[in-house]
Amino acid sequence: MSLDIFGFNALWSPSLFVMLLVVLGIYFLLMTKFRSKFSTSEPLTRKEAAYFTTGIILLYIIKGSPLDLMGHLMFYAHMIQMAVLYLITPIFFILGIPKWVWRALLAKKFFGKPFNFFTKPIVALILFNGLFSFYHIPLIFDTIKINFWLHEGYTAILFIVSIIMWWPLINPLPEQEKLSGLKKVGYIFADGVLLTPACALIIFADTPMYATYSDPAAWGQALALCVSPALLSSLDLSGPEMFSSMSLVHDQQLGGVIMKIIQEIVYGYVLALVFFSWYKKEQEETDPHTEKLLNPQPIE
Repeated sequence: MSLDIFGFNALWSPSLFVMLLVVLGIYFLLMTKFRSKFSTSEPLTRKEAAYFTTGIILLYIIKGSPLDLMGHLMFYAHMIQMAVLYLITPIFFILGIPKWVWRALLAKKFFGKPFNFFTKPIVALILFNGLFSFYHIPLIFDTIKINFWLHEGYTAILFIVSIIMWWPLINPLPEQEKLSGLKKVGYIFADGVLLTPACALIIFADTPMYATYSDPAAWGQALALCVSPALLSSLDLSGPEMFSSMSLVHDQQLGGVIMKIIQEIVYGYVLALVFFSWYKKEQEETDPHTEKLLNPQPIE
């Protein structure tokens, strides 16, 4: 059955599009025209602008495009959302916010103290992976999926925590570097290991785990979060099998596999960047020729 039956609003979320457009407009105004009122530091760079704009675009694709509606119909689409929202999008927002903004925020006690505590590597790892795993407990998952405020609130909290999780690896402030060299490599490996149990539980389950994707009544309640109840009542829907040829178990297993694959690709890419950056730094420090260039001896 075509997704068109749910209408334009459910497919493209025009209100979210406008809201994100306003956020992007405010970002450019504050970082360019009105920047001098807040800071006399360096102007907005093209890279920062590109990063932040990409983050906004990804956020709309995840929460405003037909992918969001599909995430309520099929579990694998939901897991694509989760992977992109928490493992990719935060990177663009961290790098898209200028350094002077981060420094200004961290200088405020109400922000800096809790942020510095939660971004400690061990705390950040446990916090993100704990909340992520907790979310995928069937009872918790189904409760959140059918309640608008719980769903939006938990999504926002997980997104904030995902920024905290990424901060020790990619933060742009040298004075905030809490990990260096091989410690970053260990952090990435630990993150991947802690995320694995939740994915494995989903991949190897031989029965449907979540009522919001297997029970028609719960599925309808979850769908009402992005489709108006009036429209839903006019449609004759029996369950998610109307929109997919896969069985519920295969849909569930595919979701777990997709999540794990995206995680491995993202972590692998970041791991390669971290490793080569560390290797290059080590070479510069140990290469005698480089040392002579960096510290030339005076002529006698």
